[in-house]
Amino acid sequence: MRTTITLDDRLFTQLKRRAAESGTSVSREVEEAVRLRMRTPAPESYTEPFELITFGAGGRFSRHNVDKASALLEIDDVERHARRE
Repeated sequence: MRTTITLDDRLFTQLKRRAAESGTSVSREVEEAVRLRMRTPAPESYTEPFELITFGAGGRFSRHNVDKASALLEIDDVERHARRE
């Protein structure tokens, strides 16, 4: 299969030099590099556990009903765009 890739100029120069030294083509070098990369297992993404820190002894933390997104948007619009007289 043919494809087009974009490489940094210095990287391409190094790639051409390596291909010439090993008597292969740039395409073969790229193919081998991709094959090696595909054999390497993908790193597991690590995320630190998230802990929500709260204060107080229970109860509601907001006076707004967070289950109603449209109501929250309306409240936000009113607070942001209320006319000042």
